[in-house]
Amino acid sequence: MYKIVVANQCACFKNSNLKNNLTFESKDEALLKAIEMNNIMNKEFCKKHKFEVQEMFNNFVISFYNDARDNCCGNGCCM
Repeated sequence: MYKIVVANQCACFKNSNLKNNLTFESKDEALLKAIEMNNIMNKEFCKKHKFEVQEMFNNFVISFYNDARDNCCGNGCCM
């Protein structure tokens, strides 16, 4: 069993028709769907984030990383 997990669920994801925690019998099927979802998220969402797919065990995790801000003090308060 293979799963697609959207780790960071921004407002665009929550307002979309995309689903989290999808499961598949085939690794290839899960990977193709994860890539398709990632492409939709990067092309159709608001462009505040760049989404990436990573394979972790039997999961394909879609996540984004916040860019560091120039005025950030480094203690995490700026996120």
